[in-house]
Amino acid sequence: MYMQVRNYNTVKIILFILMVYFALCTLHPSAYALDVKREVLENGLALLIVERHNLPIVKISVGVKAGGISEPEEQAGLANLAASLLTEGTRNRTARQISDEIDFVGGGIGASSDDDYSTVTLSVLKKDLNPGFELLSDIILNPIFPEEELNKKRERIKGSLKAREEDPGFVASREFRKAVFGAHPYGRLIQGTPETLDGLKREDLAAFHSAYYVPNNAIMSVVGDITPDEVKALLKQYFSGWKAKDGNVTSPQRPAGVKEKKVITIDKDLSQANIILGHIGISRDNPDYYAVSVMNYILGGGGFESRLMQNVREEKGLAYDVHSFFDPNKYGGIFQVGVQTKNESANTALEEILKELNKIRDTMVSDEEMSGAKSFLTGSFPLRLETGARIANFLLAVEYYELGLDYVDNYPSYINSVTKEDVLRVAKKYLEPENFVLVVVADQKKAGLKAEFK
Repeated sequence: MYMQVRNYNTVKIILFILMVYFALCTLHPSAYALDVKREVLENGLALLIVERHNLPIVKISVGVKAGGISEPEEQAGLANLAASLLTEGTRNRTARQISDEIDFVGGGIGASSDDDYSTVTLSVLKKDLNPGFELLSDIILNPIFPEEELNKKRERIKGSLKAREEDPGFVASREFRKAVFGAHPYGRLIQGTPETLDGLKREDLAAFHSAYYVPNNAIMSVVGDITPDEVKALLKQYFSGWKAKDGNVTSPQRPAGVKEKKVITIDKDLSQANIILGHIGISRDNPDYYAVSVMNYILGGGGFESRLMQNVREEKGLAYDVHSFFDPNKYGGIFQVGVQTKNESANTALEEILKELNKIRDTMVSDEEMSGAKSFLTGSFPLRLETGARIANFLLAVEYYELGLDYVDNYPSYINSVTKEDVLRVAKKYLEPENFVLVVVADQKKAGLKAEFK
């Protein structure tokens, strides 16, 4: 009886979640329109503010153009290590003091790095804005990268990298990106390697911070129960010492990509083959981004509605999941199809994947597929703006990728203007079923890849 009641309650919860989701999807996009106030301050900081006075909470995200693309190859992991150590000690506070002070006000503060930029975040109640901003300014302006904390963080990252070597999905992804991007920074792990990490010194982190963590190389988004005047007053009080600096920051070249078939096989004692097939993709500023989004949803990004899922899982029963996606960055991106299947069915799965790539390049998609893709992409878009933290991080991306403050309003029209002819055109242009990188992590003897995949 207990089990029946518990299952019934679970079903009710799931149904409620689905009802909320579909309700959100039916809302007009204007219901989520953002009144963004943007200004570039005298020191070069791009400031974006969205007032939300329904809750006494403020979320702040600071994006610094200091990601993996900003570090030299021999210092891979530098950007990530520098960001992760911002909260581990400043000229005014120890790591313990930073942790205790933010905990005392029930807030949150942290930092991380990605390929394109690093992000520092703060979450506090309205009443705690002053201690929150003081902490935020301290970790951005005054980090000292203590030797002891550096050594501990470095060893933790190295330990994590070693542990992940046992994860076939991680190994496949790492080798795939390395093969697609070559020597380009996007081909490296943001965490670096044990060898490059061992070579990093405190002075390297301090120099990186001094060069890149400057206001004219940064974006700040503030969302919540706060006015623009209040934000500027807090910046004047706590960030007055943040001065612009001229630098020699250069943008990397766009990756050339693979122009031939390249197959990488890694032998492991596994019952499932981990397979990634793909190639260079598009950058975020590509005008075909929206047509590519619709095309990929139909191909493999639409879950059970996608062609890959219908073929490989539903019809052939070869895998629990198969998916495709384009991952666009500032200077380039990747396209990849990922699947896990029995070693013995690796060849069949690959054949069906390539069949679908060729099919979407050769024939027009249906009206039904177009309608489903557009409905999902436009309907799910407001979910990106559910919380203050999501809005703050969303605004960083909008500013960094120069999408425009009217992006929220225009996104539905960008998607809805895509035609079946556009889908066919971008499929022909951006899918390469002949020239691709294929990574197969599997029991290679059982997988027995055919000559065409070697």
